Amino acid sequence: MNIREIAQIKSNLYMKSIRNSIVMGIVMMTFLLKASAASPPPSSYWQQRVNYEMEIDMDVEKHRFQGKQTLTYTNNSPDTLRKVFYHLYFNAFQPGSMMDVRSLEISDPDPRVGNRISKLKPEEMGYQKINSLQQDGKSLTYQVSGTVLEVPLTAPLLPGKTSVFQMEFEGQVPLQIRRSGRNNKEGIDYSMAQWYPKISEYDFQGWHANPYIGREFHGVWGDFDVKINIDPKYIIAGTGYLQNPNEIGYGYEDEGIKVKRPKKGKIQWHFKAENVHDFVWAADPDYEHTTTKVPNGPTLRFFFQKNKATEENWSKLPDMMVKAFEYANTNFGKYPYDQYSFIQGGDGGMEYPMATLITGERSFPSLVGVSVHEMFHSWYQGALATNESLHPWMDEGFTSFASHRTMQHLGLESRSHRGTANAYLRLVKNDKHEPMTTHADHYHSNSAYSINAYVKGSLFLQQLGYIIGEEKMMQGLRRYFDEWSGKHPTPNDLMRIMEKISNIELDWYWKHWIMTKNNIDYAVKSVDEQTDKTMVTLHRKENMMMPLDITVHFKDGSSVLYYVPLRIMRGEKTSETGNLKRTVLPDWPWTHPEYTFEIERKKEDIKSVTIDDEQYMVDIDRGNNTWNR
Repeated sequence: MNIREIAQIKSNLYMKSIRNSIVMGIVMMTFLLKASAASPPPSSYWQQRVNYEMEIDMDVEKHRFQGKQTLTYTNNSPDTLRKVFYHLYFNAFQPGSMMDVRSLEISDPDPRVGNRISKLKPEEMGYQKINSLQQDGKSLTYQVSGTVLEVPLTAPLLPGKTSVFQMEFEGQVPLQIRRSGRNNKEGIDYSMAQWYPKISEYDFQGWHANPYIGREFHGVWGDFDVKINIDPKYIIAGTGYLQNPNEIGYGYEDEGIKVKRPKKGKIQWHFKAENVHDFVWAADPDYEHTTTKVPNGPTLRFFFQKNKATEENWSKLPDMMVKAFEYANTNFGKYPYDQYSFIQGGDGGMEYPMATLITGERSFPSLVGVSVHEMFHSWYQGALATNESLHPWMDEGFTSFASHRTMQHLGLESRSHRGTANAYLRLVKNDKHEPMTTHADHYHSNSAYSINAYVKGSLFLQQLGYIIGEEKMMQGLRRYFDEWSGKHPTPNDLMRIMEKISNIELDWYWKHWIMTKNNIDYAVKSVDEQTDKTMVTLHRKENMMMPLDITVHFKDGSSVLYYVPLRIMRGEKTSETGNLKRTVLPDWPWTHPEYTFEIERKKEDIKSVTIDDEQYMVDIDRGNNTWNR
């Protein structure tokens, strides 16, 4: 070997080394880009922490209150914070507010809101005013911008450090219009939701200081110590555990204790709640307070005005809710607190930690239905605190899915999962469909938001069960609850668990169903005989791909199932067909619009060929799913 040949070999090795370095660099860059686009993995996960101490003095004649708040805020992020934001939700209930204008401008306003805010008189409006604010004993300047308080800090809050914010504030309770307020349509005096200056959430995406227009919420996990001074005739229900039951009475006191309530002045109600992200309370002088106990579970409290419209149904509600909690604990994960309250109030049904506000003058199935739905928010918002503004479908949709299953268990819901799709199909037909990644506040219509959040979010789980198998999907939901309770999970956190449970890749599913407006439409294109066999050709007519179950019924009464996985799944679901024989066919590449397989019987023996005979997929045209002889 001469010198020139040796030099050439060295040159080749050198170039190969460079190429390998470039390839490895590209691979690493791709990995880092993918990692940065996803949510933080559990090993690097962090969340902020708060501790609220609040005391308010309530003037029930003027519907106003004075308050003091001490907020201990721990910055667990890797970032230095130079400002903070608070939500001032009551400011939305003023003529000209963003909520008011949004309701006046949107094509299909919520009928509970309509133009009511624009007509509020000064004494009927809501407001939250900040009288003073300090950080670690030093006064802060601040600016009120509608429903958001912007606060530059006197000293930056470093990673891992804690600051104490002391605030004096006052508020006026608006007429009940949306969720919060006084004198609701059923005569409940106070529905006190979003009633205090609430610090905004800061997470791996930064601040979430969303103006309040009546949609969703996102809060910081922490502890609440709340004291409410109010006229002694009032009974209070809400988040947390009452600390002074033997001073209060009203059905809270220990057995055998008699409480003599004062007739004048004010009485203090003292509540504590640990590891929650909000605090709600309601008050009325006519509340009836009853309790029951879930075996190996929480105490359930019920607060309602006893009259002809409520007495019978609310007396039957506790037994149903015990059954609902037992079913939920078994199938969806164990409720993490020792108490839950069903409270008559609000404007329909609205969830809060450890409690819900619901209108109570309903038929019994409706009362159970709203109670079960709001109860399940304690799983998919109270415990799994997703950012509802960004991912409302992970809260409302999963809650709708779980409550539907529970209502069927209770014997009060006969409608199958197939009926859930109708509202979504109407939205698609009317061309008002929007991607589910749309921020909750930014939908062009209330109907598009509602159907995406409630209906399409529920269908997400229904179809996921079709893709990976019902048993695996439910197993994944329970694991998701166990791993992410008390945190702020994202869609990626859920999907990674489902992939691990099923050993199937699922990024294609949530990207198509959540991030786009792509629809599902599969058709049986042809059934053709070839000698002693029959060739079936399927056609994907829309952009969204799905694995397929194809049921073939024969004239002799027998049936078989053919299963077509997607190549992009890199796996397949296990058989859940009972006694029906299943044949697994080769994978369908998503790039191919058509797929052909053979049936080893003559065409004349076949009665029908049907795609998704159980109708788990939300196919926008089921008329072409079946070939009938």
